[in-house]
Amino acid sequence: MGRWVVVLAAVCPLAAQVSVLTYQYDVSRAGADLNETVLSPANVNSTQFGKLFSDPVDGYVYAQPLYMPAVDIPGKGLHNAVFVATEHDSVYAFDADASAAPLWQTNFLNASAGVTTVPYEDTGCSQIVPEIGITSTPVIDAQTGTLYTVAMTRENGTYVHRLHALDIGTGQERSGSPVTIQATYPGTGEGGTTLTFRAKDYKQRPGLLLLNGVVYTGWSSHCDLGQYHGWLMGYDAATLRQVSVFNNTPNGNEASFWAGGAAPAADANGNIYVVSGNGSFDYASGGPDLGEGYIKLSSAGGLAVTDYFAPFNYAALNATDTDTGSAGVVLLPDAVGSAAHPHLMVGAGKEGRIYLLDRDHLGGLNAGSDSQIVQSLPGGTSSLFGNPAYFNQAIYFCGANDNLKAFAISQAQMTTLPSTTTALTFAFPGCVPSISANGTSGGIVWILESRGQLHAYDASSLAKELYNSSQNSARDQLGGYVKFSVPTVANGKVYAGTQDSLVVYGLLNGHEMHRRPQRPRRRQPE
Repeated sequence: MGRWVVVLAAVCPLAAQVSVLTYQYDVSRAGADLNETVLSPANVNSTQFGKLFSDPVDGYVYAQPLYMPAVDIPGKGLHNAVFVATEHDSVYAFDADASAAPLWQTNFLNASAGVTTVPYEDTGCSQIVPEIGITSTPVIDAQTGTLYTVAMTRENGTYVHRLHALDIGTGQERSGSPVTIQATYPGTGEGGTTLTFRAKDYKQRPGLLLLNGVVYTGWSSHCDLGQYHGWLMGYDAATLRQVSVFNNTPNGNEASFWAGGAAPAADANGNIYVVSGNGSFDYASGGPDLGEGYIKLSSAGGLAVTDYFAPFNYAALNATDTDTGSAGVVLLPDAVGSAAHPHLMVGAGKEGRIYLLDRDHLGGLNAGSDSQIVQSLPGGTSSLFGNPAYFNQAIYFCGANDNLKAFAISQAQMTTLPSTTTALTFAFPGCVPSISANGTSGGIVWILESRGQLHAYDASSLAKELYNSSQNSARDQLGGYVKFSVPTVANGKVYAGTQDSLVVYGLLNGHEMHRRPQRPRRRQPE
């Protein structure tokens, strides 16, 4: 799908240069960059570290910024680039190392032709404000130099979602791009025997997943209004042809895949893990509806359920809108598993109960308790939105009106009490931790919080705050906070999206190692 424009870090002379191509760094969604050699607990402080610059954008940035080194920009040479998507239906490429005009900007609107973003009032919901355009984190295919994103528009009274494939060097549409999102699914309900995806009723909330040549998009409702389901759709990355559709409540209602913006996770065998926010459930009695729970899908030849876990109190969670699906999952490394449970994942939802699950045997439904799963920690956190993170045998949670806290894990067991916590509690919606480290050393937990601040904590002792942007607010002001947003750490800098800017932090006064982009090797078009 087009020319080769960028080199992978593996063949670049600067081995430490990393790429951030997807939500929370990789498809495990562990939220950790383990190749950070510039920033450390020794130099992240208000004297040496702070705001370097900011670049304006045209709308709210709900999506996590993505990063690619040594991108070949025609007529402008090589640039380390950071990519930002906004609710005003724009995608930007900025120079990652200096404030400047965008390397390129692509916008999907045409006001003269009646193509605008969707005013939030049109949906009867104020969850995404002030407009709906691009909400989810895009994904980049480094092999082809293609960025995939989903944009919503209102077009003379009609509502449309499109999947776009953009050349990361130019921002131009690839051949065959964009495609309109449409889907049907067998079942009973709104369309008689077939469910039909109605664009106005849905927002594309979870980050995109690129897996084995397929781009997956997940869908949720606006404020739980009307008839709605959790849809997951797969598109061939080369042609944008729809290749798979899954609906988790084909005979029911009120399910969503939203996860506070977290993208579906995937394992090395091509299995996809999603969490349903609310919804009808009759799967345990032979029905097709899988609301309110954790779902494992095989992606071989389509999307098919291979396993699931539903909490024992799923009906109560449904009744009180305390859904499991307000956050995604983290796939944990085998090093923290056991012989009986080598492949683990962890998650939590609005109830605040932490679920440690065996990915090979998720557990199904057990009446009265969750005793069939590896571990259940009621009250382990408060309501969780977005994602936990994992680093160095510890799992980090940051719930609404709660502390950022870490639970140690070993031999498939988490400590029942946090091993370390911050002194500060974070108001709604809490925060989504992002971790930088050099291997297993120098761990830093970065978070954005609702007062419009960036914080950095020592990962081994969260009581030790290394930095926050209010310590020198005149210099380091972040700006308007966007809920569930997560910073990106890459190659000595921290990138954060706000309501009107990309804000970049790093080492000050010449402390930072300068990283020049290197000329990429070329390949023939695929």
